[in-house]
Amino acid sequence: MEGGSNSEMKERMERQKGVNPKIEPFVPKKGYDPRELKSWAKRTGFVSTTFSGETERGGGHSRRDFDNGRDLNVSSNENVGFDLERGVDKTETVSPKIELDPILGRARNRGVEIEPVPGSNDEGLRRGRGRGENLGRRTEMEPILRGHNEERKDARNENGNDGNSANGAVNGNGNGHVAQAAAPVTEVQRKDDGNVDEEVGMDVYPDGEDPSYGGWHQSPRMKCGLRENPGVVPLMFYGLQHYLSLAGSLIFIPLITVPTMGGSDKDTADVVSTMLLVSGLTTILHSYFGTRLPLVQGSSFVYLAPALVIMNSEEFRNLADHKFRYIMRELQGAIIVGSIFQSFLGYSGLMSFFLRLVNPVVVAPTVAAVGLAFFSYGFPQAGSCVEISLPQILLILIFTLYLGGISIFGYRVFRIYAVPVSVMIIWAYAFFLTAGGAYNFKGCSPDIPNSNILNDACQKHADTMRHCRTDVSNAMRTAAWVRIPYPLQWGIPTFRLRTSIIMVIVSVVASIDSIGSYHSAAIRINLKPPTPGIVSRGIGLEGFCSVLAGLWGTGTGATTLTENVHTINATKVANRRAVQLGAALLILFSFVGKIGAILASIPQALAAAVLCFTWALIVALGLSTLQYTQNASSRNIIIVGVSLFFGLSVPAYFQQYAPETGLILPGYLIPYSAASNGPVHIGNSQFNFAMNALLSLNMVVTLLVAFVLDNTVPGSRQERGVYVWSKAEDIMTDPSSLLDYSLPSRVARCFHWAKCVGT
Repeated sequence: MEGGSNSEMKERMERQKGVNPKIEPFVPKKGYDPRELKSWAKRTGFVSTTFSGETERGGGHSRRDFDNGRDLNVSSNENVGFDLERGVDKTETVSPKIELDPILGRARNRGVEIEPVPGSNDEGLRRGRGRGENLGRRTEMEPILRGHNEERKDARNENGNDGNSANGAVNGNGNGHVAQAAAPVTEVQRKDDGNVDEEVGMDVYPDGEDPSYGGWHQSPRMKCGLRENPGVVPLMFYGLQHYLSLAGSLIFIPLITVPTMGGSDKDTADVVSTMLLVSGLTTILHSYFGTRLPLVQGSSFVYLAPALVIMNSEEFRNLADHKFRYIMRELQGAIIVGSIFQSFLGYSGLMSFFLRLVNPVVVAPTVAAVGLAFFSYGFPQAGSCVEISLPQILLILIFTLYLGGISIFGYRVFRIYAVPVSVMIIWAYAFFLTAGGAYNFKGCSPDIPNSNILNDACQKHADTMRHCRTDVSNAMRTAAWVRIPYPLQWGIPTFRLRTSIIMVIVSVVASIDSIGSYHSAAIRINLKPPTPGIVSRGIGLEGFCSVLAGLWGTGTGATTLTENVHTINATKVANRRAVQLGAALLILFSFVGKIGAILASIPQALAAAVLCFTWALIVALGLSTLQYTQNASSRNIIIVGVSLFFGLSVPAYFQQYAPETGLILPGYLIPYSAASNGPVHIGNSQFNFAMNALLSLNMVVTLLVAFVLDNTVPGSRQERGVYVWSKAEDIMTDPSSLLDYSLPSRVARCFHWAKCVGT
């Protein structure tokens, strides 16, 4: 090691003269931290640059190439032991045990044997019993350090990295987890006379990068870590920032569903307010009783396509009076039944078994199909007013791709606020077009419903006025200032077998979507992956949250939003308190009826343009899951390609069995009307409807094909990119390693018996 104080130079000179300098013992301050070991090694001059297997005394060192997916073994023919604190010869082997991570053969360190100083207060190190004692007692040292002591973290943030910032300081994120590779662990072997015989060094990470997940997708440093507390004001700012970046997913679904169900502008405003309330409640519940990751819960697009299928069923097409309430109650009943099944899947422990069959090759095309399901709806709806939708799409792309790297006061404003800023700009632009008379047509009024327009010229311009004008909505005039959404506000839910079957299958798709989000989010914020029990707990709670969404009547279920991973990458904020504060603000906003009315007044063409970008982002996030697999594998390429092709082609076959709907439904809704007229005819009308509906959904067909192929076609774990979840035994050996997923203490005591939920 280069540089050092005068004492280091003096010790180095004494060693060169054959004098054995006095080495102070290594005494950890509190908790095991290899950075303290590095600091002690620097002060005492305890450094080497050779591998133990390469020394003359060490025997043959066998190393297998782990890039080819084989184990890397470091061994020695002669047992060499020593005590780091006393510099005493031992007759035992001291070597790191390195094995491969199942993903792409990346090396994973399994531990280093270190004997602690007697009397040390370090509970993480096991105590030794004498000079000749066996050193087989080991302490796990993870490649990504799990520092969970808040006092120690705060001290390092204030004073630097243990005073060693000048010589390769270790960079950490906000929650105390180190993002860079840990310091190499070095070992010194001495003769019985106390003189240095040779230095035996062991570089755990010889390339200087963290091998746990690979350098090609290392997690960036977070501005605000998981359990950091920078203060109320910064947390409120981070929380609002988090939710504003998710605005496209949180508020635009009702702008599609409510008009399709025949609802009024006031109904749209009420559903938007209800959605804000449910999103806030479910996010807080998930942050306390779910996986506890900083993930926003909301109305997922997974439920949007099946909801459109149910809305456009034949029995609802000719309804005139109370059409909105009839369809909403039908959706509520189906969502409640499907969510109960999802909750049972999680809390029963079946999800832990199901996880073995769900891997990135299954998750990637399934999530991508969720976004691709709306390709026939996106631009056909936005194209009704291209002078608004095209500038909106271009502005979002410019902000995210071209201006995303520009930092203003330390914040990448254009990347984080791309959606809300662009919406405000284009909305103002549309207001000036409306005020300037761009959408005024002689003898035509935007307030007259289409069915009452008798003039053919006005009939032709009706869609343009409805989609482009900013004053067509009367939500601001009819909405109350204060309105508290309440359960069963639309009436008693209607339960039918056909729609319940659809939502049960859709809840499985939503669970697979959430599994991918859990794993990706844990990697982004430098946490160990959750255990199968913790994943089951999260899925079970999502089912319960969707039951709440069904009771309140949002029209869709409440699950983990896929876009959370993109938001964490963009904002560099992964703070649990910030998400909770933002959720509390959503709940407050939901009580102000005018806020929902303002959001409901967004022109439909503008909303469709934003959703085009959001759906494309979901496709990209889904396909990005393939980074955990071997991308060049022909097996994976064929499975993903075949899954996506048939996921688009098979529904297109079922959707062609609805020719008479062209005169009743707009063209962009025809693909969602196949349930009543599909080719499946078995004799039971309920089953016929459910099967035709499910096989007309892109994500269901894609999941079925990918699931069967990935679990039947031979392939290695490295090739398939099998998800590596933490094990329950990790909590027993190192309780702090999964502390971030632990339930609150009082809740954990009530559920200590439930091993299936990872308490």
